[in-house]
Amino acid sequence: MKTVRKLIEVALPLREINEAAAREKSIRHGHPSTLHLWWARRPLAAARAVLFAQLVDDPSSRPNLFPTKVDQDRERERLFAILREVLFHVRFDGGIGYLDREAFLSAISPDG
Repeated sequence: MKTVRKLIEVALPLREINEAAAREKSIRHGHPSTLHLWWARRPLAAARAVLFAQLVDDPSSRPNLFPTKVDQDRERERLFAILREVLFHVRFDGGIGYLDREAFLSAISPDG
């Protein structure tokens, strides 16, 4: 039986994850994390990125859907775009600037 590789095993947009974590850490007011400053606070943006990348299959694990390297790279970039939204927009309201719920769900379960 072939194991399915997850996105976290193949590639991650580390620059964007680092930028989101730094931005989140520099927020001084208006964010729930500022109510109490923990000594060893972990960036939630990085945690969201890791959780998303663990849930999503890498396109190379689905050769029936993405047969060529170009198709796999294109799908990987689409997943990275969703991941960037997960990093910066954590609400699922469907309004402008918020994460597209349908894109998120289709990334997690592409078979439906």
